[in-house]
Amino acid sequence: MKTTYPISSLLHHKTSALWSVAPEATVFEAIKLMAEKNIGSLLVMSGSRLVGIFTERDYTRKIALQGKTSKQTQVWEIMPKNVVTVAPDDSVENCMKLMTENRVRHLPVMDGANLVGIISIGDLVNWIISTQNAAIEQMEQYIAGGVTG
Repeated sequence: MKTTYPISSLLHHKTSALWSVAPEATVFEAIKLMAEKNIGSLLVMSGSRLVGIFTERDYTRKIALQGKTSKQTQVWEIMPKNVVTVAPDDSVENCMKLMTENRVRHLPVMDGANLVGIISIGDLVNWIISTQNAAIEQMEQYIAGGVTG
């Protein structure tokens, strides 16, 4: 199975909506937005600049388990300080490798300093399944064509 497709191929099949929160927002506001949009992460933006990513994992490990309150803690206080990003021409394979090595489930896609999308582990799994199905279909057509021809 070919996993050298660029991530830009996946972005073309996703909705262009990007949900974000300011670093000064409360964790409560962030998890409320995530619940409303049924998403597992939010980009943390200061103006048009990506400064972090906030995930459900951040909430469970850094608020719930540490006895903090989501209504009094700001997102910047608990978000990871280093954000792992990819470029549109990075491969699906490279993104899977980065997610595994860095134990993350979401990768913002940056074109230089511009945020162009976000890729989740679910996006990668769905892409791989669809490319596998397409390859199987092609093989079946080839075999069927070879048998009847």
